[in-house]
Amino acid sequence: MKILVINCGSSSLKYQLIDMDNSKALASGKCDRIGVESIESPFIEYKKDGKKIKEEVALPDHKTAFELIMKYLLDPEVGVIKSMSEIDAIGHRVAHGGPKLTKTAVITDKVLEEYNIAIEYAPLHNPAHLQGINACMKLMPETPEVLVFDTSFHTTIPEYASLYAIPYEYYEKYAVKRYGAHGSSHKYIAEEAAKQLGKKKEEINIISCHLGNGSSVAAIKGGKCVDTSMGLTPLEGLIMGTRSGDLDPAVLEFIMKKENLSIEEMMTVLNKKSGLLGISEITGDVRDLKNLAAEGNKRAELAINMFAYRVKKYIGAYMAVLGKVDAIIFEGGIGEHNFDVVNKCVEGLEPLGIVFDSSHNKEEVYEGIISKPESRIKMLVIPTNEELEIARETMNAIK
Repeated sequence: MKILVINCGSSSLKYQLIDMDNSKALASGKCDRIGVESIESPFIEYKKDGKKIKEEVALPDHKTAFELIMKYLLDPEVGVIKSMSEIDAIGHRVAHGGPKLTKTAVITDKVLEEYNIAIEYAPLHNPAHLQGINACMKLMPETPEVLVFDTSFHTTIPEYASLYAIPYEYYEKYAVKRYGAHGSSHKYIAEEAAKQLGKKKEEINIISCHLGNGSSVAAIKGGKCVDTSMGLTPLEGLIMGTRSGDLDPAVLEFIMKKENLSIEEMMTVLNKKSGLLGISEITGDVRDLKNLAAEGNKRAELAINMFAYRVKKYIGAYMAVLGKVDAIIFEGGIGEHNFDVVNKCVEGLEPLGIVFDSSHNKEEVYEGIISKPESRIKMLVIPTNEELEIARETMNAIK
C-alpha cells in the first residue's frame, strides 16, 4: 500500500510518498513560496534515493503545486509510480480538529463541514491545510483522503489538566480548553521510545520534547498523553522561533494600550514577532543564534538561555505530573541537532536523576542515548517521523 502524506502551510506544501509494506519513503520534498511575492523564486524540491532535484517554477496556488508534485512522481526517469491509481490514499496533516473532530477521519461532506467550523481554533494553520485538501480532491477525486489531527493524541488529557480557570460557561459555549499540538510526533516518539527501552508503551512514562521552530513538551503515561504545553492554540507553552509561549495575559492589555494595537495586531506580535526572534531582534533560528552568541552577541545568548530555561521548567513540572519517569526524549530540529542547547535544558537537574553526557555537545548528528550510565532517567534522541505516523493513521482509517 502506498500513502501520500501532505502537510500544507500558507505558502508551502511538504509531501512524502510512503510504501507501507516496508515503511519507507519512496520520494519526498516540498514546494515553497506558493502564491507569494518574494525576492526569492518559488521552487519545488524532489528527493529520491538520497538525490535531490530543485526546480524554480511558478507556483500561483496549491493546486499548481500539487499537480507539479504528481508530475515528478510520475516522471519516467525520476518518478516512483506509473499511475496515480497506485496511490491508495492521501493523508493530510491537520493542526486542529476543534471540539468535534477528535479522531483521524476519512473525508466526507460532514467531516469537511466540521473542519470548516474548526478553522477558528487554528486560524494560522487550518486554512492552509484546507488549500491542500481542496487541491488534492480536485486532481484525485476518486482517491480516499484522510485528515490526521495534531490534537487527537491529546484527547486523553484529564479535564483537570485541560481546562482553564476561567468561567466554565466558556468551555460549555465555545469549547475553550487545552487541545495541544504536535500529536503525531509525540505519538510516534512514545511508540519508538518503548521499542528502544525494550518495553511495551503501556509500561513506561516519558517526557517527549519536540523542539524546533514550533516547540512543545508532552507528559506521556503508559502511552497516553496526560498533559502538554500547547493550549487552545499552538501559541501557549515553550518559547519558540517567533511565538511567545507562556506569558501573563495582562501583558496584552498593557502593550495594546501603550502601542494602540488592535487584537489582530497584538496576535501578530505574539505569533510572528516574539519568541527567539523577539528577544534577539535578529533571528528566530537557533543555529544562527548560536553563531551570534559565539561572536559575543548577548541578546542571542539571552534568547537561547530563555528557551532552555522554559524547557527545563516544563520537564520539572512533568516529572511531578508523572511521578515515575523512565526517559526524556528529544526530537525536532533543535532536539535532534543541537545537543549543546539540549544540555542547557537539563543543566542542574542531576539531583533529580538526570545526567547529560556532555561528550555529545559538539555533535550535529546523533541518535540514541545521550545521558551518562549513572543517570537514573535515560535521555534519548529519537528523530521524529510525523509523516510515517500520519501514513499509519491513514492506512488504518481506510481499512
